Amino acid sequence: MPVLADKILGFLGSLTIPFSLPKGVEVMNPYQESSVMSLCQQFYQTFYPDSSQRRMIIGINPGRLGSGLTGIPFTDPVHLETHCHIENTLQKKTELSSTFIYEMISAFGGPEKFYSKFYFSAVSPLGFTREGKNLNYYDDARLQKRLEPFILSCMHQQLNFGIDRSVAYCLGEGANFKFLKSLNERHQFFNELLPLAHPRFIMQYKRKSKAAYIHRYLEAFNFIPETVVS
Repeated sequence: MPVLADKILGFLGSLTIPFSLPKGVEVMNPYQESSVMSLCQQFYQTFYPDSSQRRMIIGINPGRLGSGLTGIPFTDPVHLETHCHIENTLQKKTELSSTFIYEMISAFGGPEKFYSKFYFSAVSPLGFTREGKNLNYYDDARLQKRLEPFILSCMHQQLNFGIDRSVAYCLGEGANFKFLKSLNERHQFFNELLPLAHPRFIMQYKRKSKAAYIHRYLEAFNFIPETVVS
């Protein structure tokens, strides 16, 4: 029987956009690079070597400096090395969302404990750019409409991993949650969908309240430590 790591790696390696994109929009697909798939292999074989159920945490779509580089959601090259202990030759630059996520993971008890219970993905597991800048799928109405069949296919494939469907978490309380909530109401992916503030929003606009947001995440995950270090 294939373990969860095998299922995830097979899914990532098969990702492709089967239609034309709106003019000026380009797709980021790091999984076409053998060096990225090698990092993904090390990561998923380390943290997902079993068939236990995980809850799904769903972001927007990959960005250029995080999973657009490493192939691993919310994991930049620095945190991949310092927290996950996976060496890499990528340029060592931190990304805001990754910084918040790994502080939260540390408060939870570390990557081994966290990833034994949770699985990160995104509404669109592939990212997009326009004029060299990150583009969220919902920032272009034509892109969002064309992506919906791809998004649905990706979601069904991941649910077939054996994901815990009792509850999922949406990162982003605005446009991302609105779209994902609508999909969930129509397709019944999860019994409950809980929104959480997006890490980038927290780090850009609410950094002074970072400890409180980490607490909110942990509370939503049903894990409340005695203290959260700011």
